[in-house]
Amino acid sequence: MNKVFPNAQAALTGLGFDGMTIMSGGFGLCGIPENLILALRDSGVKDITVISNNCGIDDFGLGILLQTKQVKKMVSSYVGENAEFERQFLSGELELEFNPQGTLAERIRAGGAGIPAFYTKTGYGTLVAEGKETRDFNGEMYVMETALHADLSIVKAWRGDTSGNLAFRKTARNFNPMMAAAGKECIAEVEELVEVGQLDANEIHVPAIYVNRIIQGTNYEKRIERLTTRPK
Repeated sequence: MNKVFPNAQAALTGLGFDGMTIMSGGFGLCGIPENLILALRDSGVKDITVISNNCGIDDFGLGILLQTKQVKKMVSSYVGENAEFERQFLSGELELEFNPQGTLAERIRAGGAGIPAFYTKTGYGTLVAEGKETRDFNGEMYVMETALHADLSIVKAWRGDTSGNLAFRKTARNFNPMMAAAGKECIAEVEELVEVGQLDANEIHVPAIYVNRIIQGTNYEKRIERLTTRPK
């Protein structure tokens, strides 16, 4: 089966629908699937639930889907860099499900691993635990968290081969590999697309079985979310 598509728009063909749930990889603005996010915007799909560590900034990353009002709900850990997110949330236009960052990561990993739920100490005794099952283990209280799944996962890798094997670099590895496993379908965009056999088996972070479609990405901006420098 040929997994290689000519561009992000073609790769999304037949996979997008209103009301879908999408996982989007990356951390801040690092390792985000820039081409696929733009293609989602242009597709016009709406009422999306997006599972992502954060929601980009106002004019970049997932923030562009907020500008077009395509996102109905965010399942996130950190949303502090996006004024439009704040406006929509406070006005009741956008639903938000907050998660501690480690809990979000484990919920996604559990979804890909076939684990329906797990217990964690994080959040016990706080708003995070409201309405959730709790249990005592060896004198310590834990909160039960359920796994997360998506109709579609969009991820961005450093290198990938035509079979769908993926390799990531540094911070870009955050959330991307686990999301690839937790989606019913997964589209990967890569900075460098190579032939099968050109990736060292020891550097593959996501095996091809999890990737349904792959594209060679273009025009990466790789913005810095918050630039901080020392005074001279």
